[in-house]
Amino acid sequence: MATAADVEKALKERLKASDVTVIDTSGGCGASFDVAVVSEQFEGKRLLERHRLVNSALAEEMKDIHALSIRQCWTPEQQRKAQST
Repeated sequence: MATAADVEKALKERLKASDVTVIDTSGGCGASFDVAVVSEQFEGKRLLERHRLVNSALAEEMKDIHALSIRQCWTPEQQRKAQST
């Protein structure tokens, strides 16, 4: 079973993410998560490429996860702009 903490740790380590938000939407059984990730590795990549990076980073965890909703895949600059508005 994957936990929100497992997913957060994997994304921070594997994508060098500066900010990660993970919400367990499965009611605690670890089968469904909603994530938002901020990483410099998204720079210059289109949305589909960013989603693929997230899925690849969670390859091991995805064996136990049935649903992953990727809410945001931002670069640090995109996050700064969103926070300043």
